[in-house]
Amino acid sequence: MMPNSSHVRLFFLSGLNETMTNRVVLFSVTLLCYCFIVLINVAVIVTIILVKSMHEPMYILLCSLCINGLYGTSFYPKILWDLLSAVHVISYSGCLSQAFVMYSFVSNDLSILAVMSYDRYVAICRPLVYHSVMSKKRLLMLVSFSWFTTFCISGTNTILTSKLDLCSPYIDRLYCINWIIVKLACFPADIIFNNIVAYITNIFYVCHGVLIVWSYLYVIKICVNSLENRAKFMQTCVPHLTSLVIFLGTILLDIMNIRYGSTNLPQAFNSFIAIEYLLIPPIMNPLIYGFKLTNIRKRIFAVVTCKIPLLRS
Repeated sequence: MMPNSSHVRLFFLSGLNETMTNRVVLFSVTLLCYCFIVLINVAVIVTIILVKSMHEPMYILLCSLCINGLYGTSFYPKILWDLLSAVHVISYSGCLSQAFVMYSFVSNDLSILAVMSYDRYVAICRPLVYHSVMSKKRLLMLVSFSWFTTFCISGTNTILTSKLDLCSPYIDRLYCINWIIVKLACFPADIIFNNIVAYITNIFYVCHGVLIVWSYLYVIKICVNSLENRAKFMQTCVPHLTSLVIFLGTILLDIMNIRYGSTNLPQAFNSFIAIEYLLIPPIMNPLIYGFKLTNIRKRIFAVVTCKIPLLRS
């Protein structure tokens, strides 16, 4: 009789096995990156919350993006612990929880970026009705919808994964993700429904991509013939497009490495590819917006220097 998930109590992660000779250096770099991610994202979030004049759709969506960045990097303490441990294991429930976080982080990032693209479309292409279309109530609905659907979809996939009979406790990665756990299923017929749900999910998020492309086609069309709109585009749309390109680039690089990557590549390289979409966007997003949007840059400086009168303005 083949072993099933009831016998898999621990998963063994092998993504760090070849890099343990430099564990002190890796631990220091990883800890530094994690602290930096927390610092810059918290700085943007706190600034937007404290400054009432920044309670506008663009800044609130940026705040949501930074919160999601912190949420996605919540696995860093586990990586830091593994770097100090000789054996890298994670419990069955811990692995499923980690897979849920990874899945929902990626999905929610794309959802928020889609809402941000729609916001920029309305701001530039329909400025006269912007405040009525992107009202506080509608903004709350859009942000809530992005988080709610993300958790529902991720939860559904995770529950389906938990129902599978597994034949191996070994995961060749730094952390758990749904598709790797599914690959450990004993019986291929068991994953048919998982695959159907995965395809439906992919179509749902492809529609997000279509919305983003549609929004920016209209924005670019409007901006071509207007100097004022071109200035708006450079000020507010360029940071969003940069964040979008970085996010999609890191995700696609990981997918391409998973599907077509060579097994002869150093494990350290594969581990970096596996972690880069959880490292680069959470660092770059607040930096891009902080440097590009003067209002955020000034307000963050005000928060750091405790200039309360400037905060309230």
